[in-house]
Amino acid sequence: MSGWPGEPRMDYDVLVAEGPAARSVSSPVTDVIFDFGNVLVRWDPAAALASRYRETTARRFLDDSVSGFYAANDLMDAGGSIQDGVEFVAREHGEPWASMMRFYLENFEDSVLGVMPGARVLIDDLRRAGIGVWGLSNWQRDLYADTERRYDVLRRLDGVVVSGVVGLRKPDAAIFELALERFAIDRSTALFVDDKAMNVQGANRAGIRAVRFSDPRRLRGLLVDAGVPIAPLV
Repeated sequence: MSGWPGEPRMDYDVLVAEGPAARSVSSPVTDVIFDFGNVLVRWDPAAALASRYRETTARRFLDDSVSGFYAANDLMDAGGSIQDGVEFVAREHGEPWASMMRFYLENFEDSVLGVMPGARVLIDDLRRAGIGVWGLSNWQRDLYADTERRYDVLRRLDGVVVSGVVGLRKPDAAIFELALERFAIDRSTALFVDDKAMNVQGANRAGIRAVRFSDPRRLRGLLVDAGVPIAPLV
């Protein structure tokens, strides 16, 4: 199975406000909470493997049923160490996948391919408009520390909660509750942006409206339609 296991079907770039979040569907947006990978920075694990492994081998490695790649990432994102991730793959799936996991993690910086188009300007526009901008991401703690140093767009946020640092992981409601408390913001006027449907559903369970992101233009249009005072598309 390729891709993150358990990912439900969901449209992209539409406002989702189901369950407890439905009460907030008409509220103004005063704060936007961003995921990082493929929302603010582009993440492609295959890119870290390109220098050493054939495309067919990399494709098999990124099949969770073959290598446990995504399960290992879940473990590390929840507070595990990099070594924990390698040992999990070695224990559950053996070689050559454990060696590939080690190579991937040693070269993780090659999997982060730059700032997502439009992300930097959108964050700056939101801040100038008086909108709070925050980060809530699943990321292994040591890998995040290096990524934050490399990408200024992450340092522009008003505050962040990183799963590997706090030992909680999306889509569990507990990490959304922690973020709301840390940021001192109201769930009814917050909007969460993530590329994974399961995390959009997690935000909704915590009473937060959310968007499954794929396109920066559509996100800007959605924010403008919600009454956020930023420049519209022209």
